[in-house]
Amino acid sequence: MSWVYRFDERAVKELRKLGKQAQRDIISYLDERIAVDEDPRRFGKGLRSDLAGLWLYRVGDYRIVCQILDGELIVLVVTVGHRRDVYD
Repeated sequence: MSWVYRFDERAVKELRKLGKQAQRDIISYLDERIAVDEDPRRFGKGLRSDLAGLWLYRVGDYRIVCQILDGELIVLVVTVGHRRDVYD
């Protein structure tokens, strides 16, 4: 059972604004950990409050906020950015 990750339109725009190395690190993290593991929740942290139901992954100084769609085995990247900006 392998998972597929997809980017929301907003997340694609945010990813393109990041530096090339940050982009590579984020894509590499998703390829090497999330897409190949049986449970993507193992690496992340569930968010609370108004972001309840979303999952957070840390990649250096960057954060990836995702929605996990269990029925379809999809991890939907909702937003991505530097840790100081991602929660705004």
